[in-house]
Amino acid sequence: MLVECLAREGVDCMFGYPGGVTLPFYDVLYDCAIKHILVRHEENAAFAAEGYARATGKVGVCCATSGPGATNLTTGLVDALMDSIPIVAITGQVSSKLIGSDAFQEADTFGITRSATKHNYLVKDLADLPRIVHEAFYVASTGRPGPVLVDIAKDVFQGQGHYEPVTSIHLPGYKVFTEGHAGQIKRAAQLVQESSRPLVYSGGGVIAAGAYRELREFVELTDAPVVQTLMGLGALSSDHPNFISMPGMHGSYAANMALTGCDLLIALGVRFDDRVTGRLAAFAPHAKVIHVDIDPAEIGKNRAPDVPIVGDVKRVLGKLNKTLSETRPVDEKLSSARRAWWHRIREWKAEHPLTAEVSDSEIKPQHLMREIDRLSAGHAIVTTDVGQHQMWAAQLIRFNEPRLWITSGGLGSMGFGLPSAVGAQMARPDKLVFSLVGDGGFQMSIPELSTIMVNQLPIKIVIMNNGHLGMVRQWQTLFFNGRLSSVHLGCFPDVQKLAAAYGFQGASVEKPSELAGALERAVAEPGPYLLNVAVTPFESVYPMVPAGAAINEMVMGPPQSQAMAAK
Repeated sequence: MLVECLAREGVDCMFGYPGGVTLPFYDVLYDCAIKHILVRHEENAAFAAEGYARATGKVGVCCATSGPGATNLTTGLVDALMDSIPIVAITGQVSSKLIGSDAFQEADTFGITRSATKHNYLVKDLADLPRIVHEAFYVASTGRPGPVLVDIAKDVFQGQGHYEPVTSIHLPGYKVFTEGHAGQIKRAAQLVQESSRPLVYSGGGVIAAGAYRELREFVELTDAPVVQTLMGLGALSSDHPNFISMPGMHGSYAANMALTGCDLLIALGVRFDDRVTGRLAAFAPHAKVIHVDIDPAEIGKNRAPDVPIVGDVKRVLGKLNKTLSETRPVDEKLSSARRAWWHRIREWKAEHPLTAEVSDSEIKPQHLMREIDRLSAGHAIVTTDVGQHQMWAAQLIRFNEPRLWITSGGLGSMGFGLPSAVGAQMARPDKLVFSLVGDGGFQMSIPELSTIMVNQLPIKIVIMNNGHLGMVRQWQTLFFNGRLSSVHLGCFPDVQKLAAAYGFQGASVEKPSELAGALERAVAEPGPYLLNVAVTPFESVYPMVPAGAAINEMVMGPPQSQAMAAK
């Protein structure tokens, strides 16, 4: 019955780790067409399901047994919740008559994951199973997407019954508002028409809604500049002339100054995250705000909008574009003001461009990003861990299509990069996939090299190795008087031997002159490849907005004393 539900939901691939309680399910999987990818840790099953979902927009599926299997999924569930990623997690539970008795491998999975999921279920009656599984997929994929967990008691797994097709989903307490209020859309169009310094602030909700065409149409109708959040990169092509860059703590000077100087902020599928806003009271201080989001809880949570619109970004933008196309063009005075606004933005971009610094003596992290960008040409999937490499990648690698950039945004989970690449490559076998990881996060997920090899996934794993937990080291250098506490990793495996131990190719590179060729060899290899890139150990990511500062109060480079010491 469970496998039939999954098949009817279009599941072709899932990620998991079996155990005693889930054995009846795995016995049926043995004969079915759904491909099961055996990961080496349950947390990575959730991350891989996220990678699959982020690369396709479909619901990712993961599975774990009771007790530690289920609790190991929790980090991935919270990660998916924070980034609004649709996944369904299936977990085993002890027999219903033993629940609450501290039975072997019992954990209160339902209670533990209540705040880690969009919704969760505990199935103790076989008759409820089909309805609940179909509801889980519906809840995960509609409205604001998110993770849903289905915890199934052992006696339900062992039960017998007939699958009854579920023809409709009836959830009276679950309402999704998609269309947007017509009057508010009209008000929004009026504000856009009257604005002299508009700015589009586009987030992950645009990707989730598939509103790429509508976003481009809006931008070209209005000639508005666009900033895209860490989760929103790729919704508008990086090569589009109206795209500025990513804003926020490590956003570009131009993006942050545009947010500070705009008079109308068109916020699409964003949650005004603290990593973007900086000191909230000083964020976009001169701007009226249009906020479009499918989740009513996000409207006014951090910034009160002048025009709130609850609805699906794709549908709302479609209606807004229609309204704008039917209204008269802006007058010459306003056109002149908008030309001046664009001129100012171009000045900001020229004053502090995001550049890929290259050294003759050692590999700069920015140089590594430039080479990955050259080989990707804006069309490869790039997954990352969390830290400095993630920020440099977001700054310097182009994404000319949606669903190419796969990173842990809200939760910032180290160890995410490698397993999410497994999910992305399974979902998109046609795509070149780079898993760009730090030497810290990589060592949290090394066992998944086995998963990659067993499934012959041609992932190009690139380790940006600076010998430290780089982002923590950066903060300790800047804000804790250089007292580097527990951030030096000290030891790293021989990459060529490590790759060979798992049966594939690996290499290390230390010289800038050899970097391009090493990456080209990795890409040319038909199977997986592990490339360790030794970069400068004390490089820091700039621009940087310090904690508690406004986003226009950026640190553009290292303090003079540190810069001299580095030389």
